Amino acid sequence: MERAELIERLNDLIKLDVNAVEAYGQAIKHIKYDDIRRKLLDFQDDHKNHVTSLAAVVREFGGEPAKPSPDFKGYLLGGFTALKSITSTKGALDAMETNEKLTNKKYQEAADFNLPSHVLNIVRSNLAQEERHLSYIQDILTNTRHPL
Repeated sequence: MERAELIERLNDLIKLDVNAVEAYGQAIKHIKYDDIRRKLLDFQDDHKNHVTSLAAVVREFGGEPAKPSPDFKGYLLGGFTALKSITSTKGALDAMETNEKLTNKKYQEAADFNLPSHVLNIVRSNLAQEERHLSYIQDILTNTRHPL
């Protein structure tokens, strides 16, 4: 993979994670259960850490990391999440399930590229966290321990 293409793909993941941080922020405001809120805060921190680790790799390859603020898609995801979240904890989790499905898809696509091994390790590690996020959210939605 060419250096410029690698930087572009990593910056796409950075934007994705920045947008996820924003969406989690919107959802967390509307979660009424402390245990779920804490878990979503942990997931939000994971996304922040992804931004940091990916930005370091972009710099390593001589690129400029994407800005750490939501882009247009981020505002749409944040707005979607905010609207769904107003309805209930379930609405917030439904929105985050949709967001995490997108994030998982994008990370899986990135993991399928011919990346340098140390970059692939980071992408796979981030993907594993994304899979954990989605699994937790789906578990809460289907095996309700709380009246959502």
